[in-house]
Amino acid sequence: MEEQKTDSRLEKELDNIYKTQKEVTVIGQIASLVDWDQKVSMPPEGIGDCSEKLALLGGLAHEKFTSKELKESIGYLSLPENFEKLSDKDKIVVKRLSKDVEKTTKLPLEFVEESSRATAQAHNAWEKAKKESNFSIFMPHLEEVVRLNQEQAKLIALPGHPYNSLLDGYEEGMTVDNLDKTFSFLGTELTRLLKTIQSTNVYKNQNEDLLKKRFSLKGQEKINKLVKELMLLSDDRTRMDVSTHPFTTTIGNKDVRITVRYIGNPLDSLGSVIHEGGHALYDLLLPEEFENTVVRNAPSLGMHESQSRFWENMIGKSESFWKHLYPVYKQTFKNQLKDTNLEDWLRLVNIVKPSFIRIEADELTYCMHVILRYEIEKCIIEGSIPVKDVPKVWGDKMQKMLGITPRNDAEGCLQDTHWSGGSIGYFPTYALGSIYAAQLYNQLLKEIPTIPQQIEQGLFHETVCWLEEKVHRHGRTLTAEETIKKACGEGLNPEAYIKYMEEKYSKIYKF
Repeated sequence: MEEQKTDSRLEKELDNIYKTQKEVTVIGQIASLVDWDQKVSMPPEGIGDCSEKLALLGGLAHEKFTSKELKESIGYLSLPENFEKLSDKDKIVVKRLSKDVEKTTKLPLEFVEESSRATAQAHNAWEKAKKESNFSIFMPHLEEVVRLNQEQAKLIALPGHPYNSLLDGYEEGMTVDNLDKTFSFLGTELTRLLKTIQSTNVYKNQNEDLLKKRFSLKGQEKINKLVKELMLLSDDRTRMDVSTHPFTTTIGNKDVRITVRYIGNPLDSLGSVIHEGGHALYDLLLPEEFENTVVRNAPSLGMHESQSRFWENMIGKSESFWKHLYPVYKQTFKNQLKDTNLEDWLRLVNIVKPSFIRIEADELTYCMHVILRYEIEKCIIEGSIPVKDVPKVWGDKMQKMLGITPRNDAEGCLQDTHWSGGSIGYFPTYALGSIYAAQLYNQLLKEIPTIPQQIEQGLFHETVCWLEEKVHRHGRTLTAEETIKKACGEGLNPEAYIKYMEEKYSKIYKF
């Protein structure tokens, strides 16, 4: 009789944790829809109501996720005598949920609502500031975002540098000490490669005037839609819109939306589609058995970024990809490409040239942009750089790293949307994702050597399936480090990334 009562209580508490997770998931999806609307179609004066909606939704999710009832359910299920009776799936969910709730509980409801309201306001201020290239418009909002992040770091209170507590929210387990070592190696090696490339005759004679020609919006939209379909992103489960800054958002398990921007250069809009498409594939192919739980997600944003960087660079800038797509470009943009061949185009696709805008950066210098942002974030959180000095510090660091200085705020510290969303600690994941992507690509070619030939024919199915098997299907059942070790036989390895870069660019720049 006692055992029956225990089993009945077990079922009751399990039902509660799954019910609560589903409710929190749905609230999050509604918030994502509001956020998508703000960035894609909301009239500017709607920001006041929008910020209140997001604050309310953030508060509701936080209340449910930190409720006494949920904590009691987790506590009961975590007791050794009860935990051992759970299925393997339930054990994974309880362990992951317990850790997430413990971390979330450290943030008071009032703080979460205040942060949601502040970042909704900050995003509109950032858009205006960027449009006018005027940092002073955004500065008070960024000061508030920094203050809130400093407070959050104190509330989370992980050991070591205060930035650790923010970084852990995006790349669990990563620390400033580890990042400093990884980025020191990466920065040194990338600088060495850049100098080597800049000394070559190919670099000295390269010309990108072709990309300054006018490529019709209609033609770009047609090709972008084709590439989205090649990546197996059907219109039944995805859609593509336009926004100031490209992004991906998940509204539901079968409703993932990406955005693209059009600035003239067709490679920019195409890169957005492929990059965001990589994110979308990950979200769509996460493990269905963990639907509406905290496990149906990526283990880290670095792992998520590995998918976008994998598609954008290893696939989207490869010779195989362009052997398939270039004839379509040639047909679509006859006048612009009439005097150009595939070899010329490939050099343009993979051109190395230090530039101001991160999302327009070439593959080699991209991570240097990330390191720059990481160094600034770390300093504003510890208080060694005041927010008002960010534009100058940004310019000084860019000059030191890339040899160029932004002419204005829009092509300097106002170019990214992340700070307006409160996402301090996010930027390092782009570089970590680039490293993971190189490791995954090398492993894919080892296991399926015919992948380049398949891509040349426009066949992406086996690549998508391999990524689903090695990365997507694990969700958060594994950490990022465990995922990459299981897939590639080793953990995060920046040397693999540098090796990939050296092999690629030595062929293009002939050194």
